[in-house]
Amino acid sequence: MSYISLNNVGFSYEGKTVLSDIHFSVEKGDYLCIVGENGAGKSTLLKGLLGLKKASEGSIVFGDGLKANEIGYLPQQTESQKDFPASCYEVVESGRLNKLSFFPFYRKEDKKRVEDAMEYLKVTDLKKSCFRDLSGGQRQRVLLARALCASEKLLVVDEPVAGLDPLAQKELYEMLDKLNKEKGMTIIMVSHDVKEVVQRAKTILHLDRTQRFFGSAEDYLSSKWGKLLVKEEENA
Repeated sequence: MSYISLNNVGFSYEGKTVLSDIHFSVEKGDYLCIVGENGAGKSTLLKGLLGLKKASEGSIVFGDGLKANEIGYLPQQTESQKDFPASCYEVVESGRLNKLSFFPFYRKEDKKRVEDAMEYLKVTDLKKSCFRDLSGGQRQRVLLARALCASEKLLVVDEPVAGLDPLAQKELYEMLDKLNKEKGMTIIMVSHDVKEVVQRAKTILHLDRTQRFFGSAEDYLSSKWGKLLVKEEENA
């Protein structure tokens, strides 16, 4: 059974449909990239997958042992995040909040997960640093470590390299590749960086207020939707 299956899913705001006829599945170990123009419905779909937005039609089904609270989330950077007055350790530790039981205290296993995630993402040396004092690339690595604390099964990633310099972009993409290939994590990523993601993703979903393409990255490049989006990116 697939990790996530969407069956004719649609979303609406105040009775107005913004996304319709979405039907695809995500398999364990997949690396899915969601592409499309601004306003195509990518953010709405992510909210639906994260349980933050209820589908107005169709169904989203979790399977193969995946639970709705076992999804790590790396959001797009915002100005409010940049000014967050907490230590990097506290930020990463907050990824374990959904695992706390009746007693609101972090356990030894939670602290071990935090330490392991920070070591894996190479941010252990930043544990006492204030999050708002970090560079953009460092912030994204810390937030990725937080997402890894929340789940070792599936990561949902929203425009992860937006605003980063070329070196930081390359490093973050390589970290996501490593999580997918070494840890077998399933990744669902929204990105405008089409040329880069088609080299890394296994599967592409193209949205334009509905589902225009779903298939392999190789097939996407030869499709009319892939050719169109790549051409627009080159002319941007």
